[in-house]
Amino acid sequence: MRIAVTGREGQVVQALIERGAAAGHEVIPLGRPALDLTARAMSIQDALAAAVPDMIVSAAAYTAVDCAESERDLAFAINATGAESVAAAACAIGVPLVHLSTDYVFDGAKPTPYVEGDATGPTGVYGASKLAGEELVLAAQPNSAVLRTAWVYSPFGANFVRTMLRLAETRDEVSVVADQRGNPTSALDIADGIIAVATNLAADRAPARRGIFHMTGSGEASWAEFAEAIFAASAASGGPSAMVRAIATADYPTAAARPANSRLDCTLLDDRHGVRLPDWQGAVRAVVARLTDYQMER
Repeated sequence: MRIAVTGREGQVVQALIERGAAAGHEVIPLGRPALDLTARAMSIQDALAAAVPDMIVSAAAYTAVDCAESERDLAFAINATGAESVAAAACAIGVPLVHLSTDYVFDGAKPTPYVEGDATGPTGVYGASKLAGEELVLAAQPNSAVLRTAWVYSPFGANFVRTMLRLAETRDEVSVVADQRGNPTSALDIADGIIAVATNLAADRAPARRGIFHMTGSGEASWAEFAEAIFAASAASGGPSAMVRAIATADYPTAAARPANSRLDCTLLDDRHGVRLPDWQGAVRAVVARLTDYQMER
């Protein structure tokens, strides 16, 4: 399968390139200047059509959650209008689309994991722009699967795992929020999930395969528990580690509010696509081992 994916440097894009090659697929990353999500819709369509894809993955996004509060127009231009243009291009080219979204479409007030049918209610600009993108994508290309994920980490780019390991190199103790819970999710597992969903979309026209699905690592944690698991895995691999001091969200103010509950119920994805991502603890050990091995080689 020939997969065109929007973006070049993002965690999921890098993971897709790696996992796609391992699975025998050709993954074509498209980013600026060839593909700019703030450009005209026809320019986006031309860039995607030139890749001659069998499938398009809409992975590029404005993800600076706090900056979005003061850059609303840019966030919506990329996450809503840009995503719509990608979906419209997929429809015009005649190929299915997998679009990535986020737990930030919810307000985090629900006491149990969110299911796809729960009422949305983003509390910030980033979440609002991604929710608008979901709606526009499904309207522009019904032959789509929107995959909401959360707490993404990987061996690539900037993410929580790499930040914790970097801090542990110079600190004995790191303060981490303990009153937000979610599902840590490896971008490598997300890539495997995307490929499985894309394969299903290409092979089966059933409406049940289309629509919105939740896709996160199995199991849950607080950010503090996530950090503890990272440091334990790092110590086991001979890498840096630190003690975790649990703090409250109120002790770490940010421009944009974070959902207290980011947990997503992924049952529907398993039922409709036969996809269930691995346990997050094993996945984080694998990523940390890979990162610490790389540091030792240097």
